[in-house]
Amino acid sequence: MPFGLQPADFVTVGLLVVLEGLLSADNALVMAVMVLGLPRADHQKALRYGLIGGFAFRILATLLAAYLISVAWVKLAGGLYLAYLTWRHFAQGDGDDRHTPPAARPAFGLSAFWATVLRVELVNLAFSIDSILVAVAMSRKLPVVLAGGILGIIAMRLVVGQLLALIKRYPALVDGAFVIIGWVSIKLVWEYAFDLEWVSWQMPKPISIGIIVIIFVVSYLYARKQAPRSGEESS
Repeated sequence: MPFGLQPADFVTVGLLVVLEGLLSADNALVMAVMVLGLPRADHQKALRYGLIGGFAFRILATLLAAYLISVAWVKLAGGLYLAYLTWRHFAQGDGDDRHTPPAARPAFGLSAFWATVLRVELVNLAFSIDSILVAVAMSRKLPVVLAGGILGIIAMRLVVGQLLALIKRYPALVDGAFVIIGWVSIKLVWEYAFDLEWVSWQMPKPISIGIIVIIFVVSYLYARKQAPRSGEESS
């Protein structure tokens, strides 16, 4: 077989796609919320550029996987930024204004669109470290790791699109999304502390994902009791 692949390697690729989907559930939700501040016509374009950047980073980071442990500070930076996003959202108070994400603004000398794309890429960087290290641990064959990672990114992009449509239809779901983002910020900071051996206990992935699922389900049920956004009922 080409590249020295064996039938078992294709099973590994499938497992990596599943793992990528599970490990990236919180990443997908964060991406969906971050692009909401852009005009609706730019949502899919921003996610498309995020996908392209994800491909490029995944290839580079996989090649440098042995050195990823030295950039554990990325988790801290990502966690603090997500904590700031959560605080900013709930600091707006109650009412419909909080369910309408603030318009994206220019930053870093870039337009509002490209500043948003850059933020998405930086957050993806924080989320990608765990996924890549897990992938490298499962297989040392570069084609297997890259194939699993890239297919997983494509799957995540499809999930982001569905989450985006759901949030648009049920604006009250935005609150639940930011509760999850707040939880993810805590998780990233905790993982950073664990990497530096400041704490000795690391939360198992199944528990972390379970908490996210519970928050999302409760938020979704609550949001459904609210009136869907006008013009979205039949979408």
